[in-house]
Amino acid sequence: MFKDLDPILHSQLRLAIVSLLITVEEAEFNFLKEKTGATSGNLSVQLDKLKTEGYIEVNKSFRNNYPLTVCKITKKGIGAFESYVEHLKQYINPKNG
Repeated sequence: MFKDLDPILHSQLRLAIVSLLITVEEAEFNFLKEKTGATSGNLSVQLDKLKTEGYIEVNKSFRNNYPLTVCKITKKGIGAFESYVEHLKQYINPKNG
């Protein structure tokens, strides 16, 4: 009856990151840090986990001699998020599952 929830997205911070990225074309590291309230170190670790899973792309470059990290959700990430939401709905309303 209940589907397993994706353990990658079941982390509060990773879910917040993907939720933000699904609403924008791309987002800079500092934007994600500000919106999630995460520390730089924790955000970096969670972005790496999402990247390793193939849910996001991370591009690193420089702007005015400062590091610039830009993240973008992938098709795999969108699909994983949509599945996660559908599975979560079964927990919220098990009569319809």
